[in-house]
Amino acid sequence: MNDGKVENRRQLAGLGLRRGLMPEFKQLTPSDIDFVEVAPENWIGIGGRYGRLFRDIAERYPVYLHGLSLNIGGFSPLDNNLLTAIRRFMDEFDCPLYSEHLTYCGDEGQLYDLLPIPFTEEAVHHVAERVKRVQDVLGRRILLENASYYAAPAQQMSESEFINAVLAEADCELLLDVNNIYVNSINHGYDPYEFLHSLPLERASYIHIAGHYDEAEDLRVDTHGADVIDPVWALLDAAYERCGPLPTLLERDFNFPPMTELLMEVQRIKRAQQVCLQATPAQFSAAIR
Repeated sequence: MNDGKVENRRQLAGLGLRRGLMPEFKQLTPSDIDFVEVAPENWIGIGGRYGRLFRDIAERYPVYLHGLSLNIGGFSPLDNNLLTAIRRFMDEFDCPLYSEHLTYCGDEGQLYDLLPIPFTEEAVHHVAERVKRVQDVLGRRILLENASYYAAPAQQMSESEFINAVLAEADCELLLDVNNIYVNSINHGYDPYEFLHSLPLERASYIHIAGHYDEAEDLRVDTHGADVIDPVWALLDAAYERCGPLPTLLERDFNFPPMTELLMEVQRIKRAQQVCLQATPAQFSAAIR
């Protein structure tokens, strides 16, 4: 089975491919970004003009996959037709990885939202078993993303304990979303750096960074519709200190600024990665303690 890991000692910074940005993506050069990320559900079987545009972009950049509708925490049967299609898609476009959200999004139908899984031992076993079945179909390890959430129903363990337990039992990888850590730290009142250090970072192989919306002093909403703020950039630096400069995606889903501004954030990712790469062994060792 493919271990799902990608090369992590190079500066790899990517941008999510969104249809609203397709014209701008056509103008990019390989020096602007290193990869693109897509939700496979949005592109499997797409033909016509968008299909041609996607294939052109896929010829120029590696395509990473971040799913939206696997429903890994749900009780409805796993969609084997979707999984088979994802495997074919990964083979066709030589996709380095496939990630999903550690959430559920279905209940006898698609709910079109990413809802929190109860942090319980029963849920750990349930999710891990479903992840194993997904990995058997895909023939490779998948990555699960630490999710943003706004309520913790029936909580019996901490969020970090839950993530650690699921990844260990399922033997899968971690997609580390630093903005989600920051958002959750405000909404649920914990220290984001302590939380970062409590995660199974040896399983991290990919990172997301994004902006969010300030609904209130004690409420942040994970929108991917704004610029990344300085505290989230600082958390990314801390993640690199612990994990190394893993491939990192800038997520932007709407309120698109000019592409030049998005590329400035991509370049900021690359600069942070370069700082990490240039650290001496002693500096790096001190940083991760």
